Amino acid sequence: MSGGVDSSVAALLTKEKGIDCIGCTMKLYEAEDTDLEPTDGRTCCSLDDAEDARSVARRLGMPFYVFNYKDEFRQRVMGKFAACYERGETPNPCIDCNNYLKFGKLHERAEVLGCDFVVTGHYARIEKVGDEYFLKKALDDTKDQSYVLYGLTQEKLAHTMFPLGELTKAEARLIAEKNGFRNANKPDSQDICFVPNGDYASVVEKITGNHPEPGDFVDKDGKVLGRHQGIINYTIGQRKGLGLAMGHPVFVCGICPECNQVVIGENDDLMSKTCTAKNFNWISGHAPKEPVRCSAKTRYRMKEQPGTAYPTDDGVRFEFDKPVRAITPGQSLVIYDGDLVLGGGEII
Repeated sequence: MSGGVDSSVAALLTKEKGIDCIGCTMKLYEAEDTDLEPTDGRTCCSLDDAEDARSVARRLGMPFYVFNYKDEFRQRVMGKFAACYERGETPNPCIDCNNYLKFGKLHERAEVLGCDFVVTGHYARIEKVGDEYFLKKALDDTKDQSYVLYGLTQEKLAHTMFPLGELTKAEARLIAEKNGFRNANKPDSQDICFVPNGDYASVVEKITGNHPEPGDFVDKDGKVLGRHQGIINYTIGQRKGLGLAMGHPVFVCGICPECNQVVIGENDDLMSKTCTAKNFNWISGHAPKEPVRCSAKTRYRMKEQPGTAYPTDDGVRFEFDKPVRAITPGQSLVIYDGDLVLGGGEII
């Protein structure tokens, strides 16, 4: 229970099915881990969030615990986040948190406690057909979170419940209001929890203790265009904050950590039809032997685009039918067959 309205309503709906529940919040970090404070309260995992979760659990008559996963979170999520930026990549720490904490350590804790399921407030659906489990998009396309859940395996799906998968956000808030939850109108979290003001570079510096080295902006032919403030400040597709007066819009089209250069180009230079992903998880539990016609997205907010997935020995190569913009190492390639999530992996 994050303290938000979604996990609170998920708890209520589960209780209403007559299932015995234990409420829990994961303690993931301390404010001093980042030296940054939230600017508008639209994050998660704060002390206030834990108290909101405790309030709902008490109202529902559920035992409530706070589990300390700060060390694991710092190593597996925050550490990877910082390392990716130093390699010129743009990570998605929410996916890592799901894989390693919510559907990793929390499942282990549930087993120790004798619980059969982990229930969360994600907007997604799980269906079982025969002996196989399927991960599907939420019915509300505007809230669908299946993109960040592609790491779920058959074993994890068998012990996970998503009660909000068939609801809209408005319906979830209405349920919370009717049941007197104090977080019924709480704003949705928008930022990465440990980067509450959006200043990624400062957090990377805090985590690593390293100060970014300035280097050259170059064009695709290697011509020096100016000086950058350290590669951790940039991501593929970025336009703002470059400080380059080129007379026309230019974008970050590449990052080279080996030579400490940021490559600048035109919007057309960001277009590509090919994407390769490593550590690919096929939710069925096995990779297909033949290419798969499907659709894919390379960012959370992107609308998936049609193409063909080619399984490889260590991942997937995806060929889009038409070029897509700003495919970025560190983000995730997630592939779909309609509303069915086939799997996903990390873009390289």
